[in-house]
Amino acid sequence: MMELNKKNLDQDSVYPLKKSIFFIFIFFLFGPAFVPFPAQSEVSLDFERFHQVMELRFGKSQAELSKAWEKMLKETADLTEEDEKVLQISRFFHAHLGHESDPRLWGVEDYWATPLELMGQGKGDCKDWATAKYFSLRIAGLRDQKLRLIYAAARVDEPEGSAAKPHMVLGYYPCAESEPFILDNLMPYVMPWSQREDLTPIFSFNSQGLWTGIADDAALSGTTDSLLRWRDLLNRFREEGAEWQ
Repeated sequence: MMELNKKNLDQDSVYPLKKSIFFIFIFFLFGPAFVPFPAQSEVSLDFERFHQVMELRFGKSQAELSKAWEKMLKETADLTEEDEKVLQISRFFHAHLGHESDPRLWGVEDYWATPLELMGQGKGDCKDWATAKYFSLRIAGLRDQKLRLIYAAARVDEPEGSAAKPHMVLGYYPCAESEPFILDNLMPYVMPWSQREDLTPIFSFNSQGLWTGIADDAALSGTTDSLLRWRDLLNRFREEGAEWQ
């Protein structure tokens, strides 16, 4: 298992980051008003359409990857234990995909790629990995209540010292009262939040709501239908074959 840096995150560097992420969140992700967005019971995917779009946009080689993803998801859906589903999906992404920033990959500062675009490029940033794992687990049968996308300040050790940088991970909650287990593009192991001392939570969300931090008792008013980039991602994923029922 990868060795974790156990130093405490410098609070003087975390507070400005929390503040800046919060305002970025408000001004660039929220719409002018909250609009109800119903919690979805099931997520399915028209894989035939998905593979066709993949081949059209990214070629036959990447369509083979999307077919391998389909095979893995169908096998994962048949598993009885949720933690095994989480581990299998995490292993797939770490085995087949790489890491790259939005400016280098898409030529813009911030782009939310769909799972098709992530696999089509063969790489993506932390947001792309987290949302693709989220969709994968939903397709494999996990309920929305057990998953949250978590924005955090991640401590990164650099030659000049430790720095806190924005990061997104996926949290899996085995039960309502449990701490989340974290799926991270930077770490191949699924670990409980309490062992990720390099992360400081900012806010979390899924298709049901928004929370400050990672706890249920810190819900924000409104719903994620007002997260403009999240809503845009959902709409583009629908165009690629996803369905919410």
